[in-house]
Amino acid sequence: MEQRTASILVVDDEFSVRDSLTSWFKKDGYDVRAVDSAAAALQALEQRKFDVGVFDIKMPGMDGIELQDRVHRIDPQMAVIMLTAFASVETAVQALKQGAFDYVTKPIDPDELSHLVQRAIERRRLGEANQQLRATIDELTEAADGAIVGESPAIRKVLALVADVARTEATVLIRGESGTGKELIARAIHAQSSRRYFPIIPVNCGSLPEDLLESELFGHERGAFTGARQRRKGRIEMADGGTLFLDEVGSIPLRMQVDLLRTLETREFTRVGGARPIKSDYRPICATNEDLGRAVAEGRFREDFYYRIDVFPIDVPPLRDRRTDIPLLVRHFVEQFAERMGKPVEGVTDEAMEQLQAWSWPGNVRELSNAIERAMVVASPPRICAGDLPLRRAAPAAAPCGDSLAEVEKRHVLAVLERTGWNITRAAELLEVDRVTVYNKIRKYGLAQK
Repeated sequence: MEQRTASILVVDDEFSVRDSLTSWFKKDGYDVRAVDSAAAALQALEQRKFDVGVFDIKMPGMDGIELQDRVHRIDPQMAVIMLTAFASVETAVQALKQGAFDYVTKPIDPDELSHLVQRAIERRRLGEANQQLRATIDELTEAADGAIVGESPAIRKVLALVADVARTEATVLIRGESGTGKELIARAIHAQSSRRYFPIIPVNCGSLPEDLLESELFGHERGAFTGARQRRKGRIEMADGGTLFLDEVGSIPLRMQVDLLRTLETREFTRVGGARPIKSDYRPICATNEDLGRAVAEGRFREDFYYRIDVFPIDVPPLRDRRTDIPLLVRHFVEQFAERMGKPVEGVTDEAMEQLQAWSWPGNVRELSNAIERAMVVASPPRICAGDLPLRRAAPAAAPCGDSLAEVEKRHVLAVLERTGWNITRAAELLEVDRVTVYNKIRKYGLAQK
């Protein structure tokens, strides 16, 4: 895109100064408007905006200081350069304190003034670019907020908690079964927070062995271990200014919980193989599908670390507890996959909807999304039929009331393993996790093939 010509407003009561400045600026390729008073300058600003203003401080009537104040109320982004005699430098310094970009003393050095104007224009354009970037980010974060679909009382309660905690810096612990959308909740908190213009950095703590997780979180120095050929930033360092999202926090090894606890309390860490402490200003959000209180009682999770991350808990309900949201979610996923696949499917038949609402959804919203995506592949427009849905087997019974999340997860993982004949790769695909996570769950719950 071709960049527009920068514009300059010159305000000076001396004709010779206005004439000289106009000639210099036009030779530099700028669009110049020159006026002889502050009143004329304000009239010019009613007609258009200028990138830079070059104002004489001492003028009859309204002086340059008052003009600068009036201009910044009209256009806060306009950069103002003051022209002053040597004896009035103190007044120019006052102008700087009130927001002027810089000042030049008379007699004016054309090269000095040209350099200042160029810098002022660069700052103006950088400010405009930042405004556009922020507007774009605001649009994207609004879209992120809208990704949480549902109107049930259960999900409305969650969204209210998200809005409350997003305005603070409190550490959040998001609790819920696999597939309930815990990362969406974390992203919604980040999107509504003052940190939204910085990144949210996710880490799946359950998908990496301990040594790799340490390097992933803290980074490493060159030569810290075999294969460390260069220095590498960790996720904690990358989250500086933004949000660090620790998913499956219950999988973090006990030894590393000690290091993370100190980092959460001090916002300082040391890279693997390093000696210099590094600061990172981030907001921690954690998520778990485990009962961490039980893990603490069983010695699998540090009590001090648990209390440090459980400052503001948010419980995300399973899909079976928000069944009134299923039609909304189905419509959302159908529209999403129809656009992605270029397939004119408009919805589902009544019979298909009955099946979808009757299913227990052990895999929650993630399982529903997968079911709709698979049905979209085989469906004939305009609607998904009951026969298109991958719900052939008998619907699994709902978990007995009072069971913990860990017990529900244990049964579900075991059921998937048995259904796949203990094919770890296939089980990982159905559970939508990696093979390392499946092995971790097998060890954690002491599962064994019959």
